[in-house]
Amino acid sequence: MTNASLNPSPQFGTAEYVGTPGADHCQFCQQPIGSTYYRVNGAMSCPSCADKARTDLGQDPGGAFMRAAMLGLGAAALGLALYAVFMMATHLSIGYASLAVGWLVGKAMMKGSGGIAGRKYQIVAAVLTYAACTLARIPVWIQFTPGLTAADAVRLIPEALIFPFARFSDNPLGGLLGAVILFVGVSIAVRMTAGKSLVVDGPFENTVRAQG
Repeated sequence: MTNASLNPSPQFGTAEYVGTPGADHCQFCQQPIGSTYYRVNGAMSCPSCADKARTDLGQDPGGAFMRAAMLGLGAAALGLALYAVFMMATHLSIGYASLAVGWLVGKAMMKGSGGIAGRKYQIVAAVLTYAACTLARIPVWIQFTPGLTAADAVRLIPEALIFPFARFSDNPLGGLLGAVILFVGVSIAVRMTAGKSLVVDGPFENTVRAQG
């Protein structure tokens, strides 16, 4: 349910700094903020994107979903690389790293969307977190398995994706523990990108207000 507050109560008795015209940018379309701006779930927005957020119930103002997906993909790639490097350097496979990967993906996506979230954000966050945590094993396999080279990476993708479940056949307890930790990591990303009520505040004057 949308909660749009178009005329919030003014703050008297304090000097409220709200920006400098031309220096601030809309966090959705990245265009410079003019003499007035809005807040969409706390993110600075131009009047056009604020209106679109109200009209579309916050589904994708200014391409928020695409930016969230791209930043989430970058965070997943970073998490994959860090996870793989850790395993290769220590020869240890610690599933708790998936918790950090989930947080990275969720945080990046929320930054990209400017606070807009929802079901499609959750789906992307879950897929990226799971893929990053499972595919991180491919560089490790290539590093420590004789005969494997970087050319085998594509062939190893399906095996890596099902690895959390394949472990049950030879190590049921370890497989169960790993699957639970991975599930928690994915859940972190999903919770961080859960839909929130849309709150649109404004308009505000983009200037320094004098004390009154």
